[in-house]
Amino acid sequence: MTREYLPDASWERFGTTVLAGSPLVAFRTTDAGVRVLDALERGEPVADSRLIDRLLDAGAIHPRPAPGAVTSYSLADVTIVTPQLGGNAATDDRITVDDGSVPPIAGATLRLDRNRGPAAARNAARALVDTPLVAFVDADVELLDDVGIGSWLDALLPHFDDRRVGLVAPRVTGEAHSPLDLGAMPARIRAGTRVSYVPAAAIVVRVTALDAVGGFDERLRFGEDVDLVWRLDQAGWRCRYEPASTVWHAPRQTLLARMRQHAGYGTAAAPLALRHPGLLSPTRTSGWTAAVWGALVAGHPLISLGLAIGTAARLPPKLPGVAPIRAVTLALTGHLRAGTQIAAATRRVWWPLVAVGAVLSRRLRWAGLAALLISPSTTPTDVAYGWGVWSGALRHRTAAPLQPGWTRYRRGS
Repeated sequence: MTREYLPDASWERFGTTVLAGSPLVAFRTTDAGVRVLDALERGEPVADSRLIDRLLDAGAIHPRPAPGAVTSYSLADVTIVTPQLGGNAATDDRITVDDGSVPPIAGATLRLDRNRGPAAARNAARALVDTPLVAFVDADVELLDDVGIGSWLDALLPHFDDRRVGLVAPRVTGEAHSPLDLGAMPARIRAGTRVSYVPAAAIVVRVTALDAVGGFDERLRFGEDVDLVWRLDQAGWRCRYEPASTVWHAPRQTLLARMRQHAGYGTAAAPLALRHPGLLSPTRTSGWTAAVWGALVAGHPLISLGLAIGTAARLPPKLPGVAPIRAVTLALTGHLRAGTQIAAATRRVWWPLVAVGAVLSRRLRWAGLAALLISPSTTPTDVAYGWGVWSGALRHRTAAPLQPGWTRYRRGS
């Protein structure tokens, strides 16, 4: 089968070598592979192949359904399920599951005898789903009815023509800087990548894939959506993020309400880290990059600069075919990007440690202040998220969600 693909924004080509994906991967191709790369860059349909599979798996390219293309699925193949606690049931044809509301929701399709959480409510609806696809949509998500309720599905359904695709998610807009909004670029969803999760605020899942992994984990009150995506990925199903489709998630009305919401998100970190060892980390970086920033924070800028230059000089031999100056630039910018990620981890997770250390260390005080100043608008919700992370870690008696993850250079072929 031939399909059209969009090269990832990270795509850089140097003859027979391509750098792309998340994390960045180097691909070296044969003459036949060069012809595939040429077609991809021209936007032409290409046939399935091992190279295409490797590029897809690395997040180097993304399926691009052609406008008006014939797809195997239509709106009739999708059942919409909404778990709900309180409020009013939607008046369209969706399945509304009343998650033990008091008083009961009038017009709900199904009612649980007590509040058991969104995972249990979604699982309860499975027996009523007789279509090949199921869309889980939260009650506070608007499907942009002004342009037709099916419009948000138009860009999602063609992905399921690939039988290996188990889940596709739209972009969730609403609150500024929301962790639910994962940006304007398409992605493969996988732990440790640019799009490592998607919220179940709005997702479409292949029913056979959902059944294969046993549905949502009902023990999780938060993070059940992240857990589902990771289990699908680990089971061999492809999970896609498609921002060409957009839905609206109503933001909390006050800062305090948003902080409480983000603290709730944070409590999911500990149980997720225990279920998926090594996949959930505040930041992921190489040991050398950590040493560069560690030396700078410790007050040794010359050592930090020397480490940065030294590690950059080691990269060109690992990237044959790439101009040495580009390889060096790539390494240096990688150190800089890692710095912003470390700052985010400091605001979101490590701030209690930094706050304690800042009492004794002026350098830590400056480092903590710098982390806050990089993104002052998100600091309140970041701090709230960290409060939730620490609360969950103490409750589950684990430091797993506090520990950084480590990366290493990868070759794609």
